[in-house]
Parts: sequence; C-alpha cells; structure tokens
Amino acid sequence: MSYRVIALDLDGTLLDPQKRILPESLAVLNEARQAGVKVLLVTGRHHVAIRPFYQALQLDTPAICCNGAYSYDFLTKRVLASNPLSPQEAIQVLSYLQGTDIDHLIYVDDAILYDEVHDTIARTMAWSDSLPENLRPTLQQVNNFQEAVHNVKSIWKFATSSPDLTKLREISEQIEANIDLECEWSWADQVDIAKKGNSKGMRLQQWVESQGMTMKEVIAFGDNFNDTSMLDAAGLGVAMGNAVDDVKAYANLVTKNNTQPGIAEMIRKYVL
Repeated sequence: MSYRVIALDLDGTLLDPQKRILPESLAVLNEARQAGVKVLLVTGRHHVAIRPFYQALQLDTPAICCNGAYSYDFLTKRVLASNPLSPQEAIQVLSYLQGTDIDHLIYVDDAILYDEVHDTIARTMAWSDSLPENLRPTLQQVNNFQEAVHNVKSIWKFATSSPDLTKLREISEQIEANIDLECEWSWADQVDIAKKGNSKGMRLQQWVESQGMTMKEVIAFGDNFNDTSMLDAAGLGVAMGNAVDDVKAYANLVTKNNTQPGIAEMIRKYVL
C-alpha cells in the first residue's frame, strides 16, 4: 500500500518527554514531504501551542487541533472547519468543576484561558518561556471563567487534570451523561472535554477526503485514548511503545517508545 498522508500526534508520540522532536523524525519527515507525502499534526493542543513544531517541520498542511474540535490553516491564519462548545455548555461544565480540586483550562479562539496558576498552567508557562517570543502560545489569565466564555467567539475544549483519578473519572462520567459532551483521556491524569462527535479520526478523514484521498492512504501515529479514533480509521495505525495496552489494541502495529526513533523506522519501512 502506498501511503500519501502521515498523521502524527504530538505529546507522547512525535515529542519526547522534553517536548523535542527526535532528529531522526525530523529527517525522515522532511524526506517524506520532499517525496510528495502530506504530513499533518493531529493533536489535542491548541494551534497557538503548535507553532514551534509546525515551524521545525516546515509544514504547509492544516493542523487538526483540540482532538478534532477544529482544523487550522497556519498559512492563512484561519479555522477551516470546527464544532465548538456553546457558552451554555461551557457554563454547565464549569458548574461540575466548581468546588473541586480539578485543575482546568479553557481553549478558545487564539488563546488558552486560566484563572489561577496551578500545576498544569505553570508547566505550560515554563515551556512557553523556553521558546522564542514569536513562538510562544497565548496564555490569558481571566478573573471569572463564567464571564469569559461569553466574551469569546469559539470555545474549543476544556483541559482538566488531577492526581485524583477517581474524582476526575467520576466528574467526566457525570458531564458525559448529563451534558452529552465528549470526555477523552489525553494523558494519564488529563481529560479533555469537547463537543460530542469531535475526534481526531473524524476531522482527519474530513481533510483527507477533501483532498481526493481515502483513509486507506493514511499512516497514523498515536499513544493515548484521544488517538484511538485515527489509529482505528487509518490504513495503517501505529501505536507507540509507551502507549497502554488498551490503546495498542486499536493499532495495526506497535513501534518503539517516543524516546527512540520508532516513527522514523516505520516511515522508512512503509512510506519511503
């Protein structure tokens, strides 16, 4: 099978634990692009937190962001397709999170909103400070989330996290059942909350078919539960070695973990 599209999750997949792209991956993805293969980032991240990787890879394709909540064209600086939360849905989510110890951020328009500096946003700030100023994500502190959601155009997702996994699971299940939203685990201690029906697989398929191709022509790489939709839908789904077994079950193949050049090896074997 000739694969014409390479779809890549970022955290835990293309990026190592220090948020770096391995040199082997950079080299092989450049070769693939030169050969006419389309390379797409398909991530839970906001587009403002993708810039350094998009630039390093020298991409010209849209990015699929916030687990498929929207696709974003960096060249024209516009959203191509989207399905955001309504302010009313966001207020309902906030009502479940209020009074809990669950950290939460809201991804909107061109910014990530936070109300206080908890562990999650502190890590993001530290990473941002390590970047050149023009590549730093827009992090915006607000006094009141309930007011803020009425002052933006699009609400892409909530990023919630907590070391209390039982509580995080309980709240997520309540939100899914009572507000009918999608709650996806994107990290061991993080659940993303977005509009039901959004997924990486759905938005990736939408773009692939708009280019006159099919998902059979896609090789996709991922490591977590928010990647399973694209691993399952791709012609060749490749799970990282650091993925849990339940995620690996959705893939056709399993490669090395994200600290080793498994992505490069797979692309050289199956694409180039």
